[in-house]
Formats: sequence, structure tokens, C-alpha cells
Amino acid sequence: EVQLVESGGGLVQPGGSLRLSCAASGFTFSTSSIHWFRQAPGQGLEWVSTIYGDHNTSYPDSVKGRFTISRDNAKNIVYLQMNNLKPEDTGIYYCQRLSHRGQGTQVTVSS
Repeated sequence: EVQLVESGGGLVQPGGSLRLSCAASGFTFSTSSIHWFRQAPGQGLEWVSTIYGDHNTSYPDSVKGRFTISRDNAKNIVYLQMNNLKPEDTGIYYCQRLSHRGQGTQVTVSS
């Protein structure tokens, strides 16, 4: 059974940092592409980043230069390091592999 469990969210002031984790199990992790999405209150899902099996990464312009996705294949974990956070980064953050998505972790950026 595929499982994805996000953690690391919280309340942070603008300009602050958080590191999210996505613990994965039930599939061949090392060759899988893993994605982060977020959903702001009342909005649809927004793609945040992708890391591929070859460790290449991709970001939308809205987070490029502030967010960094990485993976630890020994631990089956994908990380999302988020720096210089802005209020518009507020939302529930989900990790996803193919059609499987975790339960999400809440990130709130507010002073």
C-alpha cells in the first residue's frame, strides 16, 4: 500500500523558514518522481515543486529561488526547504506520487 505522510508545517513569520518532510512507503522510492502541491484557503491545488528519480528538480516561478526540494533515498523521505516565506505561501502542503497524495501539513505565514 502506497503511503505518503507529510510533516513539518506550522506558523512562521514572513521571511522565516520551514522544512517539510514527506515520508514514503509502499513503492520503489528511489526511481519515483515526487511532487509537492499546496492549496490556499478557497483555492485550487497549486504545483510547488518536483524531484525526479535522477534528482533533477523543477519549480514554478512563484517559489523558484526560495524553495528547495531534495530527497534521501536511504530514508525514503522527500524534503521541501522553504525560505523567505510570504503570506501567500500559506496553505496545506501535500506530497504526491502518481495518483497518491498524503493528508497534508498546514503552513501559515503570518505576523
